[in-house]
Amino acid sequence: MSRDPGMARRHARQRAVSMAASPIWVTGGVLLMRFYFRYRIANVRKLREQYRRIRAQSDAPMLVCANHLTLVDSFLIIWALGSGFYLVRHPDELPWNTPESTNFGRNAFTKSLIFLAKCIPITRGGAREDVGDVLERVKHLLVRGETALLFPEAGRSRSGRVEEASAAWGVGRIVGAVPGCRVLCVYLRGREQETWGDFPVKGDTMDVQLACIEPKSDAKGVRRSRDLAQQIVRQIVRMEEDYFDARQ
Repeated sequence: MSRDPGMARRHARQRAVSMAASPIWVTGGVLLMRFYFRYRIANVRKLREQYRRIRAQSDAPMLVCANHLTLVDSFLIIWALGSGFYLVRHPDELPWNTPESTNFGRNAFTKSLIFLAKCIPITRGGAREDVGDVLERVKHLLVRGETALLFPEAGRSRSGRVEEASAAWGVGRIVGAVPGCRVLCVYLRGREQETWGDFPVKGDTMDVQLACIEPKSDAKGVRRSRDLAQQIVRQIVRMEEDYFDARQ
């Protein structure tokens, strides 16, 4: 249970609204990805089966962590893990995520959309109290059995590759504070994706890899948070290396 009844009520309200509206916004998002952007997820059936197996292995809390190149990475990852029909039938499988508020919180329309999509906006480099509030909200969700999606690099990679030095300590702080937390590492990249941008190239095929780890550290305080975050990012770096090795 959350020590903050207001936080629990806030999440319960947002979750209920998102679930009720999921047939509209989930279906609309999937149709947009498939028919307007013409995106495709490679080996999607095997990928979704792998995700189901990982989820079935344990009921421990799970945090999804991924590389970050475009503004729509969150939705592409969610779509890769479950079809639109499946997600409408199982709306709790939709991970909460934390988009950059300056990208998606500019007006009432986009604020409404990210509210429906189970988003908790964050301002990168914002006030410590505000960032801390978002981290506490994510911890609250994981403890109560929900999933959340974070980008441990804390922003889109300007080099177009996973940057280990950019590992954000906040991800490690969350993992360290949630007993038994597993981390589903995801590597997503469009085959035509050369570097970062707002969207993948229209008609692109997305390659996705999954790896589930349980980071551990004997360090204390901030050092522990950084160690856990670096373990996560190093795993995603290895997945990226495998991706480029396979393309050679």
